[in-house]
Amino acid sequence: MDKNVLRGIPMLHLDNQVDNSLKEDQLQRLVQVLKTDDNRLVCLILMFLLSTGARLREGLSARWDQVDRQNAIWKIPASNTKSKRTKYLPLNESALWVLDHLESEGSSVFLFPSPVTGKPFSGITRTWYKLRRKAGLPPNVRIHDLRHTYASRLVSSGQSLFLVQELLGHADPRTTMRYAHLNMQSKHQAASVAALPLT
Repeated sequence: MDKNVLRGIPMLHLDNQVDNSLKEDQLQRLVQVLKTDDNRLVCLILMFLLSTGARLREGLSARWDQVDRQNAIWKIPASNTKSKRTKYLPLNESALWVLDHLESEGSSVFLFPSPVTGKPFSGITRTWYKLRRKAGLPPNVRIHDLRHTYASRLVSSGQSLFLVQELLGHADPRTTMRYAHLNMQSKHQAASVAALPLT
């Protein structure tokens, strides 16, 4: 064949995005497990991801020289981000709590070094499965869903999608739009401002 017979036929776009954001009761159970389980280092990694919305790779490779505690900012270098752009993440109270509970400061360049190799973990999936089960979460909840949970909490509290896009480091605002449906309460409040005076 000298040409593609399918050329010009539009692709079928499927809504195949998975979003298993944790509900409030699930989040509370998970946080309780992460605060009490014996595998302290992995629990602190997961708490840090929940507190910052960072991707797993960003969290595992985080270094102390990227953390500005005084200004509560974590500078994630472009080499560690999916968008290949440097990202500055504000550290909230729970993220700072995690930093205060780490024993690696002063003894390692990494926030979360493996006790075996001294280098970042290559993965924490097996431990996640155990912790997920202990917290009574559904088996389809992934580590990446901690990022979705962070975003969902921001949007549900009335934060703008632009701000959520900035915090998550999305290069394309369409990626952030998946959370738009969660902002219905803020939309209702905004729409109320434009209500007609009928009385």
